[in-house]
Amino acid sequence: MGKAEILIVDDEPQIRKLLQINLESNDYKVIQASTGKEGLLLGANHPPDLILLDIGLPDASGHDILLQFREWYNNPIIILSVQDSEADIVRALDNGATDYLTKPFRTGELLARIRAAIKRTQTTEQKTILNFDGLEIDLVARTAKQEGQLLKLTSTEYNLLALFAKNEGKVLTHQFILREIWGFGYQTETQYLRVFVASLRKKIEENPNNPQHIITESGVGYRFQ
Repeated sequence: MGKAEILIVDDEPQIRKLLQINLESNDYKVIQASTGKEGLLLGANHPPDLILLDIGLPDASGHDILLQFREWYNNPIIILSVQDSEADIVRALDNGATDYLTKPFRTGELLARIRAAIKRTQTTEQKTILNFDGLEIDLVARTAKQEGQLLKLTSTEYNLLALFAKNEGKVLTHQFILREIWGFGYQTETQYLRVFVASLRKKIEENPNNPQHIITESGVGYRFQ
């Protein structure tokens, strides 16, 4: 397998240079774009394994560029932006971003998230049974086991757990989860979601008050690990 290729879409030359140095030193191939239009053209001509996308681009909103990428591009897109408001983060994640880091970012953390995102793309879609430290989820049989013992889950609890597991490591917003599990009419029912998450934690977590699998991302949603 050749080097994973990463497309950087950012208008700041110093940021692109910093990312290029760190990525290439970690055995990634790097291509760069300074505008949204250029990024879309490069991505369409040769789809990369992952995209690092800035929100504050000179020719278009990064949110709009993200939506245009998601019309055809299914690989990970990680947002790197100085915009750190909850509204921007939720909007990006709802529009299909895989992850969101604010600038200035820690290089080690960025590299870890890149590795995790690429690994998920390469492996998760091929699996029908997912394992997480003793928690086993069978996507075909629609069952879940904890240390070999079958868990008694309701249909909704299983659907919620399967959604989390298939998106391991990715932040899922409240709105996204509610839409995927219950439909568009429930997108504002965040308290409804909290009740089901609490119920699911009681069944899969060793200590529901200190969860190791379903992690709360304050004000945004949940991340499964």
